[in-house]
Amino acid sequence: MKRGSGILLHISSLPGSYGIGTFGKEAYSFVDFLKEAKQQYWQILPLCPTSFGDSPYQSPSAFALNPYFIDPDLLEETGLLQKEDYQELDFGESPHLVDYNKIYVTKEILLRKAFVRRALISAEEFNSFLQTQHLWLEDYALYMALKNHFKGQSWEYWDEEIKHRAPDALLRYQELYREEIEYFQFVQYIAYMQWISLKNYANRQGIQIIGDIPIYASADSADTWSHASSGIFQFTMDLTPICVAGCPPDYFSEDGQYWGNTLYDWNKNRETGYAWWLRRIRSALTTYDWVRIDHFRGFESYWEVPYGSPTAAYGSWKSGPGMDFIHAMKQALEKESSSGLNIIAEDLGYMTEHVRDFLKQSGFPGMKVLGFAFDSVSDNDHLPHNYHANTIAYTGTHDNDTVLGWFAQADTEQQDFAKKYLKLDEKEGFNWGFIRGVMSSVSVLAIAPMQDYLGLGSEARMNTPSTLGGSNWRWRMEAGAASSALAEKIAELTHRYARD
Repeated sequence: MKRGSGILLHISSLPGSYGIGTFGKEAYSFVDFLKEAKQQYWQILPLCPTSFGDSPYQSPSAFALNPYFIDPDLLEETGLLQKEDYQELDFGESPHLVDYNKIYVTKEILLRKAFVRRALISAEEFNSFLQTQHLWLEDYALYMALKNHFKGQSWEYWDEEIKHRAPDALLRYQELYREEIEYFQFVQYIAYMQWISLKNYANRQGIQIIGDIPIYASADSADTWSHASSGIFQFTMDLTPICVAGCPPDYFSEDGQYWGNTLYDWNKNRETGYAWWLRRIRSALTTYDWVRIDHFRGFESYWEVPYGSPTAAYGSWKSGPGMDFIHAMKQALEKESSSGLNIIAEDLGYMTEHVRDFLKQSGFPGMKVLGFAFDSVSDNDHLPHNYHANTIAYTGTHDNDTVLGWFAQADTEQQDFAKKYLKLDEKEGFNWGFIRGVMSSVSVLAIAPMQDYLGLGSEARMNTPSTLGGSNWRWRMEAGAASSALAEKIAELTHRYARD
């Protein structure tokens, strides 16, 4: 990775006419904007499907793509839809907020109509896709068909025979829902084809995609269901979770965060040569150019919460696989890529010397967040004078308030510290001063959310950790906000600090 910069904007936040950002025209226009602004990276959040809470970090699959991002106009261009199939559908009233309830209903209608015309797609390409993705796609498609059969219930409440994947039950449901299984395979084929076309276009413009994967699989997912009996996840004999994931009390929550994801049995994973994890990383590295692993510190040590605990504060620290996993990953995957193992370690949260040593040994770049810098004294790791080159500097992440939102809520002491440290003034704009702070740092890569480039307040915050509903994951950018004038201003700043 050479010195550069990028912008964080999830696909869902792109403008457009279909209630949520898609892989269509507006995404291509944003790539053009990035090129004009002399950016080299576009960072997005996980592309996987969302479920309860609409969070991309809780997904029914670690491999599938979100059908919400499929663009109707691109389907119309291939003949899979006609204009009248979707022009009158209700995608939501607000152009600024995603209405997930309406998107859930409307996209299903739209994709079912496209599936009726599936004979128009190339049978050879579709079969090739099925073969390439068979290690996860067959189980995912059956799992989704079963979710419908069991009226959306988590797989832990399914009938015992299919919950435990009895061979006779698997065959019976595969036959019963043959066409429904093909539907979910078709949807993934379309999503992948649209995404890969967009990614290839970005790469041709000199833009690399930084993707994002959660460290944990969702408790209710095709991944946990299809591997529940393998031992790589922590389940009892009756497939009840033993302990679940979370994080201890911290900056975001005094009770910690009870994520509820089923934890890994790392000893069993080690026995398999980390086979499931290697498949996952390999898949992510073909879907993206760079992969940010969320909660990377969990490979060194993780917060284990007994299943059913009232809060995450009841948890305790446990040792992860450490460098054994990193060595296995590098040995298996580095030789497959001419550009090396392009991984970014999200190393935020409670840090120890052991975690710092682990990150250093891994060799992967970690993260620094300027939004965390001003609640302490000068030894705060997130102050730019404490950065080193092998880091990614952010004004904030999807879990932070925007810069202007932070200023509106920070106490006077924190505000004064930030103003003095960064020499902020209202003429430049506090948001631009923060952006200048990460751009001018020694970090190899500087990234700011699009909300900070647009100078937006808390109304544009993407997520507030430990909360559900509200405006989480819903923000969308105003049409035309990614203007040539803004691109020119970003390009000048990028050139000033030798990041172009």
